[in-house]
Amino acid sequence: MARLVWTIQSADDLQNIFEYISKDSIKYARIQVIRIRDRGNILKKNPHAGRIVPEIGDENLRELIAGSYRIIYRINSDNLIEIITIHHSSRLLPIG
Repeated sequence: MARLVWTIQSADDLQNIFEYISKDSIKYARIQVIRIRDRGNILKKNPHAGRIVPEIGDENLRELIAGSYRIIYRINSDNLIEIITIHHSSRLLPIG
């Protein structure tokens, strides 16, 4: 089983998602964050579960979809997965 690491950026993204949704509903903000975390946790057993990020095309840079969010992660090795960012699918992914 691989170790899953949430970067500072991805943790900040989760916090921002929570704060934004909680303006309307704390209950649904919690639910969304839990869904994103649960979705990310499947990578521990199946690092290749996500598709290659189409904008980048790197075999080791992949994404899982959780509702309206893209969980973008890097496969560093068979034992280490790094979640880089959580990005809303309606926004363009900054590249570079």
